[in-house]
Amino acid sequence: QLTLLLKQGLTIREYTQVFEEITKRIPVQFVGKDFYKYFPFSRSNQNKLYMFYHRAMDIVSSIIGIVLGTIFLPLIIIGNIIGNRGPLFYTQERIGKYGKLFKIIKFRTMIKNAEKEGMVWAIENDKRVTAFGRFLRNTRLDELPQFINVLKGEMSIIGPRPERPFFVKELSQLIPFYDTRHTIKPGLSGWAQVNSRYGSTVEDSLNKLQYDLYYIKHRNFFLDINIIVKTLSTIIYYRGQ
Repeated sequence: QLTLLLKQGLTIREYTQVFEEITKRIPVQFVGKDFYKYFPFSRSNQNKLYMFYHRAMDIVSSIIGIVLGTIFLPLIIIGNIIGNRGPLFYTQERIGKYGKLFKIIKFRTMIKNAEKEGMVWAIENDKRVTAFGRFLRNTRLDELPQFINVLKGEMSIIGPRPERPFFVKELSQLIPFYDTRHTIKPGLSGWAQVNSRYGSTVEDSLNKLQYDLYYIKHRNFFLDINIIVKTLSTIIYYRGQ
């Protein structure tokens, strides 16, 4: 039957290819054992010019971000004293490129001892987030200290969001090829972040992984600019998470 369709001049394509083209995601759960055959890494990962541009963008952006953070710091300190009442900064261990651990830096947005009963998924409208913390999240101001991570080379401006070791271990057992997202540096923003909402379930994590893998497969200058524009739009129109 397929031969007859070909003789009629019709194009035959795999479901996974059509899914990827339409949704801009990699259907990792349907690729199976042929994953690495189907999933060639972006040529940009070996392109020295692209990697130079990417690192240069990271350095310039992180310097600008740190300067902006310094400008906003007095207001954030006042807001933290009034609305958060506790430590200004919050550090947490995350998984970086090739599984290397690093400490992510953020302005604290949750109540003190938010995980005294154990680690849980961050969810939309999380009750542990303070009123001032929600403002910081919606404006993405809580992310400003992460420019230090970018400048140090632990993160990039664009890439999969870094996850905690506990959840990485859990998700790696439930989602095929989850560790593939650690083949590049984690990012402040990414293809998954500009195309999906907060992830609080395994299904949400699978959806985000599909976007992350699409970026890893197709990353290039124009896709990076697309992500930056979408991220700035999120900040300007107060749609942060």
